[in-house]
Amino acid sequence: MDLHIRRYKPTDLDTIKQLTVEGFDGVSIDRNIEDQFGPINNRDWRWRKMRHIDFDVDRDAEGVFVAELGREVVGYITTYRDHAAGMGLIPNLAVDSRQRGRGIGRKLIEFALNNFREAGLTHAKIETLDQNEVGQGLYPSLGFREVARQIHYCMALDSKPNE
Repeated sequence: MDLHIRRYKPTDLDTIKQLTVEGFDGVSIDRNIEDQFGPINNRDWRWRKMRHIDFDVDRDAEGVFVAELGREVVGYITTYRDHAAGMGLIPNLAVDSRQRGRGIGRKLIEFALNNFREAGLTHAKIETLDQNEVGQGLYPSLGFREVARQIHYCMALDSKPNE
């Protein structure tokens, strides 16, 4: 496998947004919200999830990396370095469904972790949902330890309690 990981370029944005929609279908808080409430503000979960990528790029485009096979982008990872806290964060990661199971996600995470180490950070954090079985297997295999579970709630603002 001729995999190459490089820094994000603005021309990658549409591709990584499409990988995001494909990769987070079934493992996204935004999708879970839509499953309960339907589209919100005439926007679906895909639109909301793709905005996360815009936020990641706006916050730290230098911390976004893409994986290429040949000249095709087949995955990406977004990162953020919080130097004051000594922590590297990984908000988003996705791999093309046709390329899954080949270790691309693992290589992207390893690349990000090395980038954090080179920046002098001492810890890294990544999150996943309970329904993401792949993440729950992959992250511990890379050395991540579960430290907490969180429950996300949502409500329609025009509803009353217990409706």
